[in-house]
Amino acid sequence: MGTGRTLRKESHVRPCKTPAGKARKNKAQRARLVKLGMQADDVKLMGDEEVRVLVQRPAVVKKLAAKAKA
Repeated sequence: MGTGRTLRKESHVRPCKTPAGKARKNKAQRARLVKLGMQADDVKLMGDEEVRVLVQRPAVVKKLAAKAKA
């Protein structure tokens, strides 16, 4: 068992999330959903967490968009 530098290091060098960075990421994710075929009005009404979940599953988004158009 070591007692060296790796166990004493703290996460002070990791950058903090800024509100501007979060907003930029949310805007990019919403644009990605619109490109996948969702309506821009529907995407505007969604919460940030719902957008984040849908961006992770593009195949599901395409199916939802196709179902909405039909």
